[in-house]
Amino acid sequence: MKLSLVELGTVTPGTDKTTALRSALDAARQAEELGYHRIWYTEHHGTPGFASHAPELLIALAARETSRIRVGSGAVLLNHYSPFKVAETFLQLEALSPGRIDLGLGRATTGPVIDLALRRDRTARLVDDFDGQVQEILAYLHGAFPEDHPFAQIDLTAGVATRPDVWLLGSSGSSARLAGRLGLGYAFAAFINPARGEQALLGHRHAFTPTAFGSTDHRAMLAVNVVVADTDAEARRLVWPTRALYARLGRMGSSATVPTVAEAERELSKAEKDAPTVIHGGHWPRQLAGSPDTVREQLQLMAAATGAQEIMVQDIIPDPDARAKSRALLADALGVTPAAASGRA
Repeated sequence: MKLSLVELGTVTPGTDKTTALRSALDAARQAEELGYHRIWYTEHHGTPGFASHAPELLIALAARETSRIRVGSGAVLLNHYSPFKVAETFLQLEALSPGRIDLGLGRATTGPVIDLALRRDRTARLVDDFDGQVQEILAYLHGAFPEDHPFAQIDLTAGVATRPDVWLLGSSGSSARLAGRLGLGYAFAAFINPARGEQALLGHRHAFTPTAFGSTDHRAMLAVNVVVADTDAEARRLVWPTRALYARLGRMGSSATVPTVAEAERELSKAEKDAPTVIHGGHWPRQLAGSPDTVREQLQLMAAATGAQEIMVQDIIPDPDARAKSRALLADALGVTPAAASGRA
């Protein structure tokens, strides 16, 4: 099982985004040393708790400071951007780091005000044309426009020998079938919607058809919020800040910050603190936590149920030392090594 990381640039309480961004780049170096297969950077706008707003910038820096690990976006929020610009940017990243760049594509609202601020034309009617946007990007990357298409004359790939690897990301399953039909890898965000994970990934497998746009093999990734500590009890405590953050987001919106463990302990009810951190009654937890043995067993069950060949870890642990330790414990628990993590898939 491959192991990967999605990095949010978590702003540790009492520090700033400069510190968080440096930590996000340190994460790429640590992940490579531990044998993680890839690291993706998120796109969050207007959030004081997370510093990763422009994944393209972090991708370029992280790729320069590493040599093997794949680096990408988790995800570019394509509903806000021109497919031309996204394709051109990621081809440039690929030219800088051939064979190591992933273009993870998703769509999400960031709230009505920021959604409006991100738009160039603020008078046009909003449309959901994600499927068409994805196919336009693939056409730029692979020269796949019909001859009579007005963009057929555009060649963004001149002088770039390789292509970024395109993945679709989702949390509802709606893009799983599209990824399958286009032959693309699919990553499901179980930390958002754990109840739909099995259905979405099995739907992707059922729809998968090899194409020139992706791998000939079916590729599925399960993204899970994971905390690992020496004991189950300590790991459960380290989950509390994530739960308190979600509660803060419900009250404060995007202005919410990541709390410390002590703050979270004061803010959460006993029921919120005691909510399951392992599979319980057939239901997956939104946050998975435990000792290395506990988490390994749980991830193996999730992977077997979904057919996922890769686990991508999301963690929102405010203490950077505990965060680094959690990632190291997980890599060791899953038997991941740098040699075993090589390759493009």
